[in-house]
Amino acid sequence: MICTTSSKARRAVATTLIALSGALLCLAASATADAPRATAAPKAPNIPHEKYMLANGLEVILAPDSSMPLVTVDVWYHVGSGDEVVGKSGFAHLFEHMLFQGSTHVGADRHFEVLSNAGAGPRSVNGSTNTDRTNYYEIVPSNQLETALWLESDRMAYLLPMLSETSFRNQVDVVRNERRQRYDNQPYGKTLLATYAALYDADHPHKFMTIGRHEDLEGASLADVVGFFKAWYVPSNATLVLAGDFEPAVAKALIEKWFGSFPRSEKPTRHKRAIPKQAAQTVELSDALAKQVDIRYAWHTPARFEPGDAELDILADTLAQAGTGRLYRRLVVESKLATSVVAYQQSMRHSSVFVVNVQLAGGADAKKAMAIIDEEIERVRNEPIAARERARTLATLEMVNATRLQSFLGRAEALQGYNQMLGTPDGFARDLARYQDATVEGIRATAAAYLTDATRLTVITSPGAN
Repeated sequence: MICTTSSKARRAVATTLIALSGALLCLAASATADAPRATAAPKAPNIPHEKYMLANGLEVILAPDSSMPLVTVDVWYHVGSGDEVVGKSGFAHLFEHMLFQGSTHVGADRHFEVLSNAGAGPRSVNGSTNTDRTNYYEIVPSNQLETALWLESDRMAYLLPMLSETSFRNQVDVVRNERRQRYDNQPYGKTLLATYAALYDADHPHKFMTIGRHEDLEGASLADVVGFFKAWYVPSNATLVLAGDFEPAVAKALIEKWFGSFPRSEKPTRHKRAIPKQAAQTVELSDALAKQVDIRYAWHTPARFEPGDAELDILADTLAQAGTGRLYRRLVVESKLATSVVAYQQSMRHSSVFVVNVQLAGGADAKKAMAIIDEEIERVRNEPIAARERARTLATLEMVNATRLQSFLGRAEALQGYNQMLGTPDGFARDLARYQDATVEGIRATAAAYLTDATRLTVITSPGAN
């Protein structure tokens, strides 16, 4: 693909996004009518970009746009908690923390300081880990591109000499404290942990979530971390994306300067797992931090981009969208049995999880609420949703995806995600098409196949002593 920063290309991007937004607004408006009117399907965005590979296997994706004097440098290492093994849970997330500890030429704990001095804002530098990948990004003024590339290259190739038992143990403590803050000492945190513990067998990497177990983190050694780095944090397992204000020729020269000399290594093998088998199960919990009864249904569902994934995204919104969702209307608006209704398809590389989560109002009858949930789930298994429900939900989902492309970071992450899952960063059309092609009958058939009573996990959490 041709990489360009011409005003013509910039206008093309802007025109595409404006047209997409306008078409979505028309689609949303038509969805409010009793009978949906025919509207032209919005076209997929076109983000000019170029993908190439260095001799050492590092993938590079360039997406220039000089509309603002900023550039996002976004590095994905293709490893997440879904690649962990038994007894080593939490390693991918722990290593995300380790990469901010320092590298040989940067020094200890100076990553944020250097970027702050270069003009990066407090929310412009971060990293994150999920089941499928670990990312690191910085958004810097255009004239500081080389600084950001230098920092990323140094920790890619020169991290290990800076690792010590002291810095390692410090980050183990930080991650364990993060687990306490986000799960152990949060209302319903134990509900989420219990849900995944019940959904997966002992040998599945999703069983203990990305945060990992305290026992595994405590038992980790410095040698374990070194081995993890050598296996996964190699150029051939990484993708570097630049999105924003830069000249492609200059960027290529800088990338070659800071990354090109690294040796090539074998790309690690990532194993794929089938959708787990799940029999109906109910787990009942007491939570001293909880104030309301929490009801959570969960099912195993198709992986990201596999048939059924988009259909379940649409169904989740149909059930729980505030104001219009079927469960929201019945439980929150009409019966006043609940204060919160959430549904989502958590799409992942191995397989996904479809969740319906309801928090009851004080004194509400849990059996009545569950009967309503059961009725609505049975209904979507047996009857297609209305065309206007599909149109309204489709408009919402497409608008969210269009909005994220307004920022350079959003574009970088979109290109990264498509590149990892589809093998090409240009996945916008395929992604949009799978939602547009989802029929009301296809949504019903997907619900009937996966949202069954025989495969449902039910987790009920009540206020009380732990």
